[in-house]
Amino acid sequence: MQRNNPKPELSLEFFPPQTPEGATRLKAERDRLAALEPAFFSVTYGAGGSTRERTFSVVKEIAAEGRPVAPHLSCIGFTRAGIREILNEYRAAGIRRIVALRGDLPSGMVDVGELRYANELVEFIRAETGDAFHIVVGAYPEWHPQAKSPKDDLQNFARKVKAGADSAITQYFYNADAYFHFMDEVRALGVEIPVVPGVMPIASFSKLARFSDASGAEIPRWMRKKFESYGDDTDSIRAFGLDVLTELCERLLQGGAPGLHFYSLNQATLTESIWRRLFPV
Repeated sequence: MQRNNPKPELSLEFFPPQTPEGATRLKAERDRLAALEPAFFSVTYGAGGSTRERTFSVVKEIAAEGRPVAPHLSCIGFTRAGIREILNEYRAAGIRRIVALRGDLPSGMVDVGELRYANELVEFIRAETGDAFHIVVGAYPEWHPQAKSPKDDLQNFARKVKAGADSAITQYFYNADAYFHFMDEVRALGVEIPVVPGVMPIASFSKLARFSDASGAEIPRWMRKKFESYGDDTDSIRAFGLDVLTELCERLLQGGAPGLHFYSLNQATLTESIWRRLFPV
């Protein structure tokens, strides 16, 4: 299939492992995925900074390997001084890209911190560091689950861009039309930054259903019914998931998406398989 963008940007997301064994496994998976030549790896950040040290450890390790890395940074639960300290740590480590997010409060925490929204975080990063960082923000083609309305969500996104965001990565989705509609809407607002679709490979339908219920990402009824028909047949679930994601990615790239961002869940096999289907060696 002819694509509008024959060499899209690839980025890959990890979460910080909780154990030394997990860190060893992640290193092996990361080495496999590095062969795909991603533009950068990203590393998530727990609610209220709950994984701060583990996130920074993985980020420093990836940077020491000479690979571009973009740590997530959320503002909920933090003071400006605390965020400034983190920014200084990343600059000292040679980090030049940050994924700036509002984040969630951990259960039981009541202090939202001094910055309440992602646009405030983006503005703060710009004020503190100028152009030291390429700032990536989140986007929600199927609307943020806490947004008051689609219009309100679009305006929130535009505020993040106006505050100084350089690019965006979307929440995962399985309806390409949602992405294309979102792009039409944000372009109509004058937003011109690249918006990269987020892709969630499917290894387990039960896990995907839980993630989607929590995040507001829609699983189309035809997909849900097909997955349910396989029961506990893991091989069929994975094979069907690979077909669905490959077709989705093909359509997104054909429609002009500037790249693909894979939520790898610290596993290389499915992401690698989809990418090799799209771009055979």
